[in-house]
Amino acid sequence: MADTALKEKKVHEPLFHIVKRSGLIWYKAWLIRIFAIIAALIVCALVTMMLAHQNPIKVYQTMLSGAFGTQRRIWILLQSLAMLLCVSLAVTPAFKMRFWNIGGEGQVLIGGLATAACMIVLGGKLPNALLLVVMVIASMAAGAIWAMIPAVFKAKWNTNETLFTLMMNYVGIQLVSYFSMVWEARKGSGQIGIINQDTKYGWMPVLGNYDYLLNIIIVAVITVLMYVYLKYSKHGYEIAVVGESQNTARYIGVNVKKVIIRTMLLSGAVCGIAGFLLVSGTNHTINTTTADNRGFTAIMVSWLAKFNPLFMVLTSFLLVFLQCGANEISTKFGLNKSFSDILTGIILFFIIGCEFFINYQIKFRHSHKEVQ
Repeated sequence: MADTALKEKKVHEPLFHIVKRSGLIWYKAWLIRIFAIIAALIVCALVTMMLAHQNPIKVYQTMLSGAFGTQRRIWILLQSLAMLLCVSLAVTPAFKMRFWNIGGEGQVLIGGLATAACMIVLGGKLPNALLLVVMVIASMAAGAIWAMIPAVFKAKWNTNETLFTLMMNYVGIQLVSYFSMVWEARKGSGQIGIINQDTKYGWMPVLGNYDYLLNIIIVAVITVLMYVYLKYSKHGYEIAVVGESQNTARYIGVNVKKVIIRTMLLSGAVCGIAGFLLVSGTNHTINTTTADNRGFTAIMVSWLAKFNPLFMVLTSFLLVFLQCGANEISTKFGLNKSFSDILTGIILFFIIGCEFFINYQIKFRHSHKEVQ
């Protein structure tokens, strides 16, 4: 009996357990992030020496050169940052509402397709200023309608928005592929080519000598507006409440179905603007790779920034810098693209992983004397 009682007193605790933090001071959170980046660079250096037999310091110098080596490279980096940031801003309201919009890629393509259609069909028939206005409206409307379809199905019949929006990406890609054949520049090429190359109808105007400056300014304005919308507007409050709990939102009188559809209309419209900027202000054409996976990368940008549009500037910059630097590594050292992707993946792994230590803490078992 005594042995049985003694066994009952024994408590088998695990060596450690994970506890969610109630809150972490902002500077401590950033110290964890900085430590994670330093650790990632050290691991990348070891991988570089073992696999590529290269000096890691020179590799990092090459990454900096690839992003900031010339004035042209700086402007390309800023343009890429602006486009990624624009798509990230577009998907953020839906994510904050806990509507998993994985369809940013398709919404950008549909917005770009509407822009290209206006350039091809209306180019030369309208004054260029009016044509640009029509293109903006058409791209926003196309992106909004494309995003509204899964929103309506989610609001009415509670369908799985993740699969729905993901599948619509492929529908959008096929539509772009179809019209590339319809509007092909040379028969059999399957490519539209540069639209209105001689007349430049529907091309975004150039400010000074900087081709991408207007794109960057537009995205900067959208960033500020989105920040104000999400943080200070009634709609932004409703989005946050629906994201926390739909039942709570209904209890306080929020029309959840209306919020879902309205928010997705906004997300799609901003994706449409991104498509407009890519077609009219950057590439002056449309193809299946115009979005360049920004719709998927934007998910990471939005999550890392905690749905804060201002912080998204930093996370977008980090990802674009890594991409530009990785491309330069492949070119200068004669390494294949896979190696640069390995380095990028390691850095992102540490950056994403450090969020665990910001939100949770590990508590180890304390030794104590058993009560006799």
